[in-house]
Amino acid sequence: MTCTKINLHQGLQVSRIVAGMWRLGDWNLSIDERLRLISQCIDLGVSTFDHADIYGNGSVESLFGEALAKNISLKNKIQIVTKCGIQLPSITNGLATIKHYNLSEQHIKHSVDRSLQKLGVEKIDLLLIHRPSPLMDFDALASIFKEIQATGKVLQFGVSNFTPTQFFALNRRFPLSTNQVEFSPLTLNAMDNGLFDGLQDHNIKPMIWSALAGGQLFNNTSAHAERIHRAFINAGQKMGLSTAGTVYAWIMRLPCKPIILTGSGRIQNIADAVDACNKKMDELLWFELLEVIRNQEVA
Repeated sequence: MTCTKINLHQGLQVSRIVAGMWRLGDWNLSIDERLRLISQCIDLGVSTFDHADIYGNGSVESLFGEALAKNISLKNKIQIVTKCGIQLPSITNGLATIKHYNLSEQHIKHSVDRSLQKLGVEKIDLLLIHRPSPLMDFDALASIFKEIQATGKVLQFGVSNFTPTQFFALNRRFPLSTNQVEFSPLTLNAMDNGLFDGLQDHNIKPMIWSALAGGQLFNNTSAHAERIHRAFINAGQKMGLSTAGTVYAWIMRLPCKPIILTGSGRIQNIADAVDACNKKMDELLWFELLEVIRNQEVA
């Protein structure tokens, strides 16, 4: 099976499963091994890769770019997502004394240029503001997006970790393509606070990070997590999916059409996610799992 494709709100086509590169620096892969991982993902139809300027303390984009430079023909086969807006003292050459959010025009433009250089690409397909800042000015941010988009350096813009109010306030000023948020069987906020409903209403697909709750579903961190884990094992046996794949299928059953980010350097784990995007979970099974997740009957 190959990964299905999905169109974002502004027309950019991405893979339904996105290869998250957050831990690329922790996987201790040689350049050839990194290139093989990229190629294997593409072979599975996973053509979209997620980055951020601060991942790996600023090293991940460079590690990815080094591998991509060994086979530049792959540039035309992938979509690059990256994020900016968080400043870390460790990668600002002493300009920042504390971790903070910087959504200034100077910082965002500098981050775009630096990401392009590190990744070795001519454009960023989707740039996300990594975290909302209490000091952000929606009008100013929309103006910055328009200026950068006009240069051709970034095709589309979105955000990450924005509340419904923050997302739609900015979206009214500039058309956003996605909101990348945390969601898992242990973190249901985006489903409960109206974000997913609002995105569905605007035909905007969310991207999901930490779909496996940072591994908590598999580590039996609590009796409740263990019950959820067992329920997904049983559901996976019915669907012919791995346990992780069943979690992904449960999330992708939502009508807002979530796009799943993986966080693994093992190609089999990514293949399990691809398998899940080709199987639709039965509605009754979905609610059976919700009952276990909430530890109560549907009201």
